[in-house]
Amino acid sequence: MKNTSNLNHLAVLDQNSKGRLITEDTSRTRSEFQRDRDRIIHSSAFRRLKHKTQVFVSHEGDHYRTRLTHSLEVAQIARSISRYFNLNETHTETLALAHDIGHPPFGHAGEDTLKILMSKNDGFDHNDQAIRIVHTLEKKYFDFDGLNLTWETLEGLVKHNGPLLKVLPLSIKSLNAEFDLRLEEFSSLEAQIAAIADDIAYNNHDIDDGLRAGFFNYDDLRELPLVGEVISSFPKNFYHFDIPRINNEITRKSTALMIDDVINTIEQNISSLRPENCVDIRNAKQQIVIFSEQMSNKVEIIRSFLVERMYQHNKVKEMSANANVVVLFLFNLLLTDQQVCTAEGLESLISDNNHHRTVCDFIAGMTDNFAQSMYNKYS
Repeated sequence: MKNTSNLNHLAVLDQNSKGRLITEDTSRTRSEFQRDRDRIIHSSAFRRLKHKTQVFVSHEGDHYRTRLTHSLEVAQIARSISRYFNLNETHTETLALAHDIGHPPFGHAGEDTLKILMSKNDGFDHNDQAIRIVHTLEKKYFDFDGLNLTWETLEGLVKHNGPLLKVLPLSIKSLNAEFDLRLEEFSSLEAQIAAIADDIAYNNHDIDDGLRAGFFNYDDLRELPLVGEVISSFPKNFYHFDIPRINNEITRKSTALMIDDVINTIEQNISSLRPENCVDIRNAKQQIVIFSEQMSNKVEIIRSFLVERMYQHNKVKEMSANANVVVLFLFNLLLTDQQVCTAEGLESLISDNNHHRTVCDFIAGMTDNFAQSMYNKYS
């Protein structure tokens, strides 16, 4: 197993891991976090991200991002920042790759529908569903359900948005009772980096997808901070280049500016707080990996623009309305029609005592294509 003691003193070290809930033999060839990463990559849930919506459903075009391509882009950004600080790059990559595996079909529209349908049965949340997948739903090993990930990986996934101080979702509450994740603390630098890499990726890459879809144009973007500044730096004749080349220049340079800002802010916060190890990072009274106030304001303006011009666009609303119809229909169908469950080989949905949750798990695991196909078959 590779020794990671040469990393930054603030890094999470494999050899200091708190281990797995179910003890396993170590590997000669891979570190503990390499094994976690590989278990995520080889999971069924990760493969299904290929056909799950980011903003556009897969049949809208081959070049729009899916949950899978988005996750890979998040991992690339997260690894770059982690490498700069000589942190545990593999641990960062693991968390970045796993952060979206709990998303249901049809993006946030699918999640909103499942939240309503499960409101009287412990609810639905994609972060909680990710924990349910890696801790329970994946069935790949003789000795346990789930992936039996390390404490540090589970902690990073659970604290996706920082400490959890309010009412806990079902699966996170159950896991925490078995494997105390110290929910009141912040996560590691590696986990915080994976989280902000998600923000950097979707803000920039949604601009690319929105341009491809014709929801806005370069003149519209000139009015925005950061992105407008990038476009203003282009040569006057940049319109002569093909659109994919222009879009790449925008997102490449805007992404780099956001990454530079995050790196500078991390350096300032570490200099100010002077943490001595990763325990001090977790016990800090603030998030360390953040945008500067100036950049945060710019990102918020970009985000508001995307909400208005992209996420609320009629075409996206139509896709969301269809998602609501499909998920609602399938939920009620699988909850009430035993003949359909039998015909589809889904007898387990009938026999399970927690019927609503079992049906929710099944639908949440569907790809957009499978959900739409099953709807077309039975509607």
